[in-house]
This record gives sequence, C-alpha cells and structure tokens, in this order.
Amino acid sequence: MNEPADEIPHLTPPSPLAIACAFGIVYFSWGTTYMATSIAMKEEHMPPGLFGGVRLCLAGTILLVYQACRGESLRLGGGDYLRLLLVSWFLFLGANYLINVGQQKEPSGVAAILIATTPLWMGLFAMFFPSGERLSWRGWLGLLIGFAGIVLTKLDDGPNLLQNYHALFILASAAAWAMGSLVSRHMALKISHLTSAGFQMIFGGLSQITLATILGEWNDLPGLTGKAIAAFCYVLVFGSLLGFVAFNWLLGHISVAKVGTYAYVNPVVAVFIGWCCGETPLDVWIAAGIAVILVGVYLVRADRTPSGEIDVEPE
Repeated sequence: MNEPADEIPHLTPPSPLAIACAFGIVYFSWGTTYMATSIAMKEEHMPPGLFGGVRLCLAGTILLVYQACRGESLRLGGGDYLRLLLVSWFLFLGANYLINVGQQKEPSGVAAILIATTPLWMGLFAMFFPSGERLSWRGWLGLLIGFAGIVLTKLDDGPNLLQNYHALFILASAAAWAMGSLVSRHMALKISHLTSAGFQMIFGGLSQITLATILGEWNDLPGLTGKAIAAFCYVLVFGSLLGFVAFNWLLGHISVAKVGTYAYVNPVVAVFIGWCCGETPLDVWIAAGIAVILVGVYLVRADRTPSGEIDVEPE
C-alpha cells in the first residue's frame, strides 16, 4: 500500500502558526459539539430530526453561498443529484440523525468514544466494495481490539448492556457514516468537496425534516429557551462550519496522516469537557475503553488508510 507523502507540495506553504490554529479549531470544534448536542437532546429535549435537519439546511446553504462568493460553480449534472442524495441519506439521514437520538440518553463523552469506531467500520465495509482494500492480520487485530474497547466502555452497564439501545444507535451512526464515506469515494463528482458537502447537507437536512414530520416531532417541539438556541448555534457554527472549513483547509496543505490525528484527539476532548461539566462519568471502564478503541483505530488506519482520503465524523 502506498503511504501518503509526509507533506503535500504547495506553492505558498502556510505558516506553522496557521496550521496550529487550524488544528486547534478542528480539535476544539469537533471535540466540544458532543456536549452541545447533549444539552439540546437531554436537557432541552429538542426533537432529534428537527434539531439536525434545520441545522444542516442552514449549514449547507451557508457553504453554498460561500462557494458562490468564491466564484465556484454550483452547477450539478443530472446524475449528481441522485448520487448526492444517496450519500446524504447515509451521512445525515442515517448517521447524524442516529447520533442525535443516541445522545438523548448517552453522555457526550461516551458518544464520542463510540463514534471513534468509524474507521473500524470503514475497514470492515471497504472489503466488500469493488477494488476494496483487504485487511491484513494487523487490521483484523485492530478490529477485534477496537470492538473489545466498546464492551469495556459499556461494561459498567452490567446486565443492561444489551438493553442500552441508545448506545446501539450511536454505533449504528458510526457504521452509517462509514458506509456513506465509502459510497462517496466511489462516485465520480466533478465538483469541489465543499460544494458537494453543501448539497449533501441540504439534501440530508430536508430528509431529516421530512422524517421528523412523519414521526410527529413538530408536536413534541418544546418552547425554545436561550440554552437550546445557544446549543443549536454552537453546533451549527463550530461543528458544521468552522470545524469543517478548517479541516478541508488542512487537507489542502499537509498530509492526510497528520490531519487524521483528530480521530484520536476529539474523543479525549469530548470526555474531558463532559467530565468537567459533570455530564460524563470518568471511571476505569471509560478510560480503558477509550484507550483500547484508539489502539484498534490506530491499527486499522495504519493498515488501510489510502492516500488522499480521510474520514469525517457526523457533526
């Protein structure tokens, strides 16, 4: 397997300070949005489909306006709409909606740890795609270690381990994001990544709002408090916009392997923030679980991460 270059050639290399600031934005933004989502779901009882759907539509619209102002074409081919719609169902109707549902009960730090299994799912699913990479013994060992970490993380649930369906929703969210990422990689779209993401967010957001309407979430919509609005705006600005733009900027300037360190840092940030807020318990099983999962993720990513590709979590 070809390893990604240590550095990506660029005509005007950015300063170390700019790179450090971009990393800080990605680590902080994506690591703290779990707490904001937890506040919206658990404390403010926001309907998961409406919370996610409206936010995605706004974020997608802002991204497309930004691209238009930069002179980027927003034109899509006839088949592009169907391709983007399919990907949006995996990434946003599936993954984003499911993590919102899961965080109605699960602590934010635990949710981040479970979402950190996304590379494990990608390593597993990639084998079933045309020209998909096959895991070596190291990759399979990483899968076994990673999924063992999930059990450790939830071991304190005792007899209720298999009954905790909210944790299963979050694991399904990670699996859906992995599948959507793989499907997206195998589609030939002649548009920029940010433009593609903008359309996917809008399509996924409209799909979430449609599902929320079918499920009667409009009837469950509570009165909007300042705390609920703040949580919504925080995830919109830091999760879907600042973090995402900083992430894409880093991809254009440094190696994929270095950008991919967010997969190891974000769960730690989320657990720490949740613990500081008294929302995520920090016990021996949580600590052991996150350590074991990240070891598994490291083995799988080292075994199969292709040059120029990286996984983005569902925020």
